[in-house]
Amino acid sequence: MSFTNKVVYVKAFFKPLGKSVKVKNKNLSREWKKGILGSENDEMLSDCEIDGERLSEDVATAIASLNQEGYEVIAVLPVISGNYFYKYQSAVKYQTDRLPFVPDRWETISDSPSYGFGYGFSYTEGVSIIAKKLS
Repeated sequence: MSFTNKVVYVKAFFKPLGKSVKVKNKNLSREWKKGILGSENDEMLSDCEIDGERLSEDVATAIASLNQEGYEVIAVLPVISGNYFYKYQSAVKYQTDRLPFVPDRWETISDSPSYGFGYGFSYTEGVSIIAKKLS
């Protein structure tokens, strides 16, 4: 008995936030358009939430197509991506006054604070559907 397997990838899309709108800026006398490309009809999308409802519909469509071709789904695996940002600033440095100006002569203020922050998150980029051919 031999099996033929098939893998289908279903992409997840970011959640729509709505259409762009014209916004009147109170401090300026002109209107600004909010949107990705500045057009009034731009679809604004979330940068961190996927559209779970659309993903479910797309997965159901892919599974129905596989079933129609004679395949049985054996696994649905999420494909995860991530993003991050960080920043670190060391103690403040200044040009020393004790010597004539020398570009590479810097001193650190000993009681000045340094800081850092960072964050990261993951999101479902899509799903892989693994199916085997029924004989």
